[in-house]
Amino acid sequence: MSRTAGPSRRTAIWVLLLLGGATLAAAVPTWLSTTGATPLDPQVEVAVAGTAAAPGVSASALVLVAAALALGLVGRVGRWVVLAVAAASGVVAAVSALGVALDPEPSARAAVADATGVTELTAPVTLTVAPWLAAVLGVVTVLTVVWVAVGSRSWSGASTRHERATSTDATTGTAGQPAPGAGTTAAADEITDHDAWDALSRGEDPTDR
Repeated sequence: MSRTAGPSRRTAIWVLLLLGGATLAAAVPTWLSTTGATPLDPQVEVAVAGTAAAPGVSASALVLVAAALALGLVGRVGRWVVLAVAAASGVVAAVSALGVALDPEPSARAAVADATGVTELTAPVTLTVAPWLAAVLGVVTVLTVVWVAVGSRSWSGASTRHERATSTDATTGTAGQPAPGAGTTAAADEITDHDAWDALSRGEDPTDR
């Protein structure tokens, strides 16, 4: 039976990147619209984008993208930290989007107040599908992180190969040469040209040692 019940590291990175991009795309368009009034204009059209109605959604999307990129760099311990952050971003996105979808009036009043100076609405709030889509993407993100966490147990460490190479270099030296100090004893036994000349000047055999 295969040990892998989830995606590979590469697949996990791409899926999380796509979810982050989709969540950010869902936060950009208009989420709700309504109208207000001023003394000079009895009907002021007000449209509120998701980035203004629920800033937590766009922020969570950016965090998810960063977590996806970090997933390819971290080791075993860091992987769980990154996945926890990714799951938290999904929760924040879902909760923020649902808050607006279930009760859009506070966001609408705040937007009307910015546009007219008063919080009185002159028309019902019209909600688009975008906040519901963002909420669904948040839930999908959390489920995806669980799926990735299951499959990540079979991943190899990101730096295993580098650690083996480092260990080998410490023993043999760079480019397969002996490490510094490995031939110290042999070098100490060799006779230098200066020592040989001194020995000959004294009438001695420099090799007789």
